[in-house]
Amino acid sequence: MTEPLFGSNLVAMVTPMEPGGALSEPGLTGLVDHLLTTGCDGIVVGGTTGESPTLTDAEAARLVRTVANLAGNSARVIAGVGTYDTTACVRRAKEAEAAGADALLLVCPYYSKPTQAGIVAHCLAVADATELPVMLYDVPARTGTAMEAATLIELARHPRIRAVKDAKGDLFEAMSVMARAPLAYYCGIDELNLPYLAAGATGLVSVVGNAFADRNAELIQAVRGGDLDTARAVNAALLPLADAFMRTSQGAIMAKAALTELGVIPHATVRLPLLESPPEHLLRLRDALAPVAAVA
Repeated sequence: MTEPLFGSNLVAMVTPMEPGGALSEPGLTGLVDHLLTTGCDGIVVGGTTGESPTLTDAEAARLVRTVANLAGNSARVIAGVGTYDTTACVRRAKEAEAAGADALLLVCPYYSKPTQAGIVAHCLAVADATELPVMLYDVPARTGTAMEAATLIELARHPRIRAVKDAKGDLFEAMSVMARAPLAYYCGIDELNLPYLAAGATGLVSVVGNAFADRNAELIQAVRGGDLDTARAVNAALLPLADAFMRTSQGAIMAKAALTELGVIPHATVRLPLLESPPEHLLRLRDALAPVAAVA
């Protein structure tokens, strides 16, 4: 694994909000400081975990501008610009570039379920719209359509399409594409971080990293150093968190709840159709947080 263009220890950042739903500037400042302090070197802004479907164009650009100013040269800022509307994606990509993004995250168009040829045309249109490198986001559980291996290999021919956030979970396909195309792979499923890294992934785009990017950094370093015993131990410690974050209700909800529990952001506010965690979910989250927080 070479030093990557997008970073290696990336976090799919939540969007801190005030109780009324407005963006929280104090929350953003505290969260970005926390992410940088705990070893995050890439911040994905306005992705799914950032509640992208509820963000206006103005809010999305403001988030990129604010995080880019706060992060400076300490972390890459990757702006989520994907929707089901190619024209809207092109507009958001240009706005993200103007706001100071270092790269773009482009999800496979959702709901409309385009053909593979349509996915290629969509991605090329966005990649051609700016000078920024592009990370594709393959998450068929959300979009309804997977990016097939042949599609990824074809898209890799574009000079600015450089990486994939893989939330498909097909490790055999991921290894096959890595062997055939110059795409940096990033694991987008916290439960599978270790096997993806061991198979050659460049890094992670993690939801759990909102709370514990430092533990993800330990995992990455252990795998890079060939210390699989340490990697397995770190992974075992993180698995209960991955379960609590990703299998209790929904990632953005649980990540905000965790950050509030840890005192990083003041409020766990989410926008409808998401709802804040009920007490029974918070109890499960606290049980998972306690042993990791005690070591941190």
